[in-house]
Amino acid sequence: MSVVGLVPGAKAPSGGSEPHEMGERGGHCEPDTSGAPVRRFTDPAYQPVATTLGELRQRIDALDTQIVALLAERARCVRDATRFKQDAFQVAAPARQQQVFDRVRALAAAQEAAFPGLPDIVESTYRTLVAGYVAAEGNLFQETERIAP
Repeated sequence: MSVVGLVPGAKAPSGGSEPHEMGERGGHCEPDTSGAPVRRFTDPAYQPVATTLGELRQRIDALDTQIVALLAERARCVRDATRFKQDAFQVAAPARQQQVFDRVRALAAAQEAAFPGLPDIVESTYRTLVAGYVAAEGNLFQETERIAP
């Protein structure tokens, strides 16, 4: 049995159907990226963002490019902030971390109408992001030396 068309990491179905055949019956296959929508939101005020899934994926990819560039810029700022820290506690800066989490949660709450649960998603993402930056900054701190007064 062929597994072409399966989601990476997904297991082939146990049975005689090919993945594309299963899709015709509502099974496991990737959606058509150039076709018309197959579902609609029941909220009459909902405004679509694109006409095809392919168009949406292109927009998402472009956003990911921008997000990664912004994360790299943020990383450069975090690296430079290391110069102002006296010790590991200041590198971790738990009060500052909480300020960041509260701030991004509030920013996301203002956008929640676009995607329910966005504040939780953004906060958990930032908790992971900040933990990574703090760990990296801890390593960078070892590459600094105290400036004599």
